[in-house]
Amino acid sequence: MADDEGRLGALSFMDAYMPRVLDRELDYLLANLPAVLIDGPKGVGKTAMARQRAVTEWALDDPAQHQILNADPSVALSGEPTVLLDEWQRLPKLWDAVRRSVDADMAPGRFILTGSAPTGSSHSGAGRISTVRMRPLALTERVELSPTVSMAALLSGSSVIGGASSMTLTDYVEEIVAGGFPGMRGLAPRALRVQLDGYIDRIIDHDFPEYGLMIKRPETLRAWLRAHAAATSSTASLETIRRAAASSGGTSPAKETVQSYLDLLGRLRIIDPLPAWLPGRNHYKRLTGAPKHHLADPALAARLLRTTPATLLSGGSGGVVVKDGTLLGVLFESLVALSVRTFAQANECATFHLRTKGGAQEVDFIVEADDGTVVGFEVKLSAEVDDRDVRHLLWLRDKATDLVADLVVITTGTHAYRRADGVAVVPLALLTV
Repeated sequence: MADDEGRLGALSFMDAYMPRVLDRELDYLLANLPAVLIDGPKGVGKTAMARQRAVTEWALDDPAQHQILNADPSVALSGEPTVLLDEWQRLPKLWDAVRRSVDADMAPGRFILTGSAPTGSSHSGAGRISTVRMRPLALTERVELSPTVSMAALLSGSSVIGGASSMTLTDYVEEIVAGGFPGMRGLAPRALRVQLDGYIDRIIDHDFPEYGLMIKRPETLRAWLRAHAAATSSTASLETIRRAAASSGGTSPAKETVQSYLDLLGRLRIIDPLPAWLPGRNHYKRLTGAPKHHLADPALAARLLRTTPATLLSGGSGGVVVKDGTLLGVLFESLVALSVRTFAQANECATFHLRTKGGAQEVDFIVEADDGTVVGFEVKLSAEVDDRDVRHLLWLRDKATDLVADLVVITTGTHAYRRADGVAVVPLALLTV
């Protein structure tokens, strides 16, 4: 790939709407359910996706429209469907107004809401307002690729593994830094850095106060976010992250302050922790329940850590201490997480990680279907895979032969193939829905 100004194979999000993996799921839900919330962080394309389906639109970040609906929410509810309520959380009483309207008329496709999920102060909306999660662009949504290995086939145990990719390690590094926010795609490097800095600044200076959490010392929150970014793809304890916030000259926030950070960043979908797999069947003992840390997009982590493609490719870490492997390795795993979670959701599956207490056995991703069928994924920052790289996956198969549909190592290589032991080796660029 070339630099950000001439990225080879990059898709343009500046003009016409570019289809997303989530489109199919959203269309299905709107054809069958009265109201759907598209839930995700700012800038991932929620409004653009909703506008493809909306007939009537209300933008709650427009003061004039906000004032009208604040005075009389029924004005929006009586609009021609499908009605889009964009940034609904700016007027929380709209949630209950939609819920009551749906109680009276369960016709499908009446409402799309965009924004963050409701807090405990709002009615759950169970059975009335359904939620779909939207994340930044998966790799196949942002670059012109020809993927050959589908998540659906892996889950069925019938995947034929093959195909070749032209993406190089440098290409993957550029995608980590470029990020998956549609509005930032195609920006020149300096402009991109300014936009990512502005995104982070807005969280600290605007979003926290808007949600009622005043930050007396913004530098403390920024230091904590940097420490959290350094813990990407790890199960580091919150206390470890809290202490690390002071290691670069910052101040460690109080423990109760950290919890308030986590609560609000979770509501804003800026942090996207990967839960631990705790299967219902007792195949395992001593599994840890700690989540793996991820931000909404690895580009945010890369920017908080002030790293660049050049420093990542040189093995540099900008002074960041990574417990296992390299900074590039953990950020590549976070890029993989974005794609795996998107494709798993499209197949009605949940995504977890597995780690035994003490870390003797670890599997980076467990994609689990409702019937308990799983596909295990390991991530390898390399084109080559040896026996040591698959040992945890083979352990998983030995422990739960009846559950495992397939095992995969995701790499930065060029070819997909299946090893003699049955483990599939798949470059990230070749993985799809």
